[in-house]
Amino acid sequence: MDLHFSSTLLILCIFIPIIFVILAKFKSISKNPSTSNSTKFPKSYPIFGSYFTIMKNGERFVQWTSEIVTSTPNLTFALRPGFGLLVIITANAANVQHILKSHFDNYIKGDIITNTLRDFLGDGIANVDGDNWKFQRQLSSHEFNTKSLRKFVEHVVGHELSKRLIPVLRNAADNKSVVNFQDILQRFSFDNICNIMFGYDPAYLSPSLSQEKFAVAFEQAVKLSSERFNSLSPYSWKIKRALNIGSEKQLKIAINQVRKFAKEIIRKKKQGKAYSIEPVDLLSRFLSSRHSDEDCVADIVINFILAGRDTTSAALTWFFWLIYNHPEVEIEILREIREISEATTYDEAKDMVYTHASLCESMRLYPPVPMDSKEAVNDDVLPDGTTVKKGTRVIYHPYAMGRVEKVWGADWAEFRPTRWLQREVEGGKWSFVSRDPFTYPVFQAGPRICLGREMAFLQMKRVVACVLRQFRVVPEGGEQPVYISDMGAKMKGGFPVRIEERETD
Repeated sequence: MDLHFSSTLLILCIFIPIIFVILAKFKSISKNPSTSNSTKFPKSYPIFGSYFTIMKNGERFVQWTSEIVTSTPNLTFALRPGFGLLVIITANAANVQHILKSHFDNYIKGDIITNTLRDFLGDGIANVDGDNWKFQRQLSSHEFNTKSLRKFVEHVVGHELSKRLIPVLRNAADNKSVVNFQDILQRFSFDNICNIMFGYDPAYLSPSLSQEKFAVAFEQAVKLSSERFNSLSPYSWKIKRALNIGSEKQLKIAINQVRKFAKEIIRKKKQGKAYSIEPVDLLSRFLSSRHSDEDCVADIVINFILAGRDTTSAALTWFFWLIYNHPEVEIEILREIREISEATTYDEAKDMVYTHASLCESMRLYPPVPMDSKEAVNDDVLPDGTTVKKGTRVIYHPYAMGRVEKVWGADWAEFRPTRWLQREVEGGKWSFVSRDPFTYPVFQAGPRICLGREMAFLQMKRVVACVLRQFRVVPEGGEQPVYISDMGAKMKGGFPVRIEERETD
């Protein structure tokens, strides 16, 4: 008998009877109203904890946990996912500041996260702690703050807009066709981040919207890596990886393709065969600073591609859906962008105050990264009195934090950009009122705050200005989109729209 088959059969023989017993118990309880819990807190059972309730709320895990945590007095609750694990979930800003800043050294990525993602992210900045993280952060922070990189970003975004995004949208408008705007924005962001990181243009956003090998492999690696977190226990995916079967076999193939491609570009950069017009992409900068170990540099680059690939596209997807459903906001944005030139530079983008507020409001309701977690190094007590034992995972919940009535008011469910604005003088211009980053941790906060925040806002504002000047983005159908998340937030099934030419004044 084949070794892979026999090993898999052995695992099934051990676990299936146990699972069926627990499932039967779970179903009998859920069908009996007299034993159902009237509160929102999930029941916990021996061994499996609340695992089956978690699975029942699989696709809406973010919304489900948000409903629970925002219903608690201190905006914090404990969840038992099974097998003795305990997870603390919080939407309390004081707790978030405690975790991300004042007790930063006590809350790390931890083994569960780093081991689950190491095959894909290696020892890159998003997947490490301690001295390794500090070194990469210092190196990256210096490069992100150079004027030459900013000019390069402005050039890359401008080229991608004028040569790719606008022609694709105009073609859709001319043909009166329905297009998946989420997919288009993801392709746009992928091209941008690859150019900025590698100086390499994958041309993923092309008129044919065809597949591109590196982009497809990267998407597959993200999808399958995130699926590891949904396993019954870490041992299930580790066993499949050891046996090289199923999703783990597919993941290995995808990761090998991503890393092979990254290393090929690194070698060409070392040989002076740069893809970019000027050697100002981040890869060239890392190599010129004498950090030439291929595995190390590949880790850094892959981590930054992941960080920039879906975040801006996710934010823009929900933004365009929201402004279509709030035409009064679209009118104000149009008025603002017609008063400026093209928002081509960081300074010009700063003048788009109302647009900036609209983007922040959109990300309050639909954050690109809805949840993030840390692991406690030592025993601790959070500001709200919650006890945290060593090794416990603590999840802070930006999606839920954007729905806290005490913070945002009774109208928290409304899309209202003016909650971020105030008039400088009576009848004067708007000025932006920023929020405490621990109340609004959409870009994280503290020492790990997002390095690409300003770059992301420049890209998003330029897309908004360029698209809305020429087109109306009209959702196809009237259904409420479904917010889902793996390593980032998306609309389930995409964002089908029609593109209409905007009448000029």
